Amino acid sequence: MRDLVEIGMGRTARQTYELADVNIVPSRRTRSSQDVSTAWQLDAYRFEIPVVAHPTDAVVSPEFAIELGRLGGLGVLNGEGLIGRHADVEAKVAQLVEVAATEPEPTGAIRLLQQWHAAPLDPDLLGAAVSRIREAGVTTAVRVSPQNAAALTPALVAAGIDLLVIQGTIISAERVATNGEPLNLKTFIAELDIPVVAGGVLDHRTALHLMRTGAAGVIVGYGSTAGATTSDEVLGISVPMATAIADAAAARREYLDETGGRYVHVLADGDIHTSGDVAKAIACGADAVMMGTPLAAAREALGEGWYWAPAAAHPSLPRGALLQIAVGERPLLAQVLSGPSDDPFGSLNLVGGLRRAMAKAGYCDLKEFQKVGLTVGA
Repeated sequence: MRDLVEIGMGRTARQTYELADVNIVPSRRTRSSQDVSTAWQLDAYRFEIPVVAHPTDAVVSPEFAIELGRLGGLGVLNGEGLIGRHADVEAKVAQLVEVAATEPEPTGAIRLLQQWHAAPLDPDLLGAAVSRIREAGVTTAVRVSPQNAAALTPALVAAGIDLLVIQGTIISAERVATNGEPLNLKTFIAELDIPVVAGGVLDHRTALHLMRTGAAGVIVGYGSTAGATTSDEVLGISVPMATAIADAAAARREYLDETGGRYVHVLADGDIHTSGDVAKAIACGADAVMMGTPLAAAREALGEGWYWAPAAAHPSLPRGALLQIAVGERPLLAQVLSGPSDDPFGSLNLVGGLRRAMAKAGYCDLKEFQKVGLTVGA
């Protein structure tokens, strides 16, 4: 039953919970972490770890996507980012980082991002990036925005992508615009021969509507990160991730019954920074997590220890800032994911921490772990 609170005469609001409010409750049975599987499968594609890189130029280059794929995860390339607009991406990132590090206000770096994103997309550059990932033998995924999905997808499919991610801050089953044709996701997805992951959603109803479009996966959240995303300040929109994930998982169960067995994966994207956050997100019902800042700390990440969200480059209403999340020598991606760790706060060996949490709670696989007991702190 939904817990409603009165915020004023005639106006109520729902009580919701963040991942930090939720605690995992181990059962009377424990297991060895060696017996735990963290594998999951999205459509025809199997992944050994439930880690998906948030599609931002701060993290995912073709080389990063290849390395994450080799380690068992999925790197999603931002199809509308710098990689598809400029041949000298590394030089531009270095310039951006220098501005962010030396200027006291964030506006200088944001103006650079806006300027560079005003350049037209180059299909050849984007196709070459997709080809590099594909030729490495890992699953190839590219993100496009809902407003540009119809225009960009044919070229991406021709380039050989395996998965399409349609992602915006908020998404709905039908994007209506007065200056153009609406994007009907159900029709759009039905005409594609590749699986589609769509998001982000914040509530049960929207998650269920997206599942009914035929999406193979639904993203919950928009990658919220304190200090890097500003949708709360700019739009007044924020995501209580524990509640949002649980609501999407309930929609998945409803849709599973409705269709007689079609399972849609839930990907949690936002406020997931440590191995404990990963474990809590999956315990709330996620099949995998989309991560930004933890992966941006890796040596292979394009942003040189800095993180920014795609929405930071919006031409008229940026909703993010550059955030430095690593200084000095940065760990390899393999260490971020699988250790060894010398950090007592869970930012390294993310998958190892998840595996240990599952073992302590007595579960051997991710779907079973979604049934673990939970408590809410006072």
